[in-house]
Amino acid sequence: MSATAQAAPLVYLRDIDPTIAQDMRYATADNFTGRPLPGYTAADCLLLPQVARALSRVQSDLAAANLSLKVYDCYRPARAVAAMAAWARAKGGADTSRFYPALDKSKLFALGYIAAHSAHSRGVAIDLTVVPRGSAAAAFDPSAKYGPCTSAQRAPDNSLDMGTGFDCFDAKSHTLNASITLVQAANRRVLLEAMRRHGFANYKREWWHFAYRGADTGVAYDSPIAPR
Repeated sequence: MSATAQAAPLVYLRDIDPTIAQDMRYATADNFTGRPLPGYTAADCLLLPQVARALSRVQSDLAAANLSLKVYDCYRPARAVAAMAAWARAKGGADTSRFYPALDKSKLFALGYIAAHSAHSRGVAIDLTVVPRGSAAAAFDPSAKYGPCTSAQRAPDNSLDMGTGFDCFDAKSHTLNASITLVQAANRRVLLEAMRRHGFANYKREWWHFAYRGADTGVAYDSPIAPR
């Protein structure tokens, strides 16, 4: 069901919990399309209110261990989902194969990494990681030649080591992948268990992707993300 002409009933995560770090990749060129996506006119996380409040409860749990959540993407306008689909079908463009080092991008649909519809557009899905509280990532350099997202030479991030970077389209990103180290698996468990305790379900092919099922109305939105 679509409500593209209707204003989305979303809240800014910063208004619910300003302690959660934000690194909104689709408002920048540091993503698998190589450019900001349509609808991201501000680098801000928006969610349905009950989802934002649940995420704040996760943050409170992690604070006891001097850790923090960091969100990469939250509400995603439907136009951005369509742009991702168009990118996957298009030939040429910027070389962003560091995000899919072992795959042809035309296979990303069939393998479940990109979809024509997304729970992000319904305000109930979040892409996120865990970082040391108070830490910051090195700046992204668009001219740098970063290594594959599965390697130690991947683009900089202050995330706990999860074995891959965010939006790494590779079997190694599957949440329970057995090829990662014990430390990386333990870091994934920290995120997985903290999110599950507060009603979030993980997508098994992406360690970073969670959805809050109890708030999902099935309505997708296309309102752009406006400056707060």
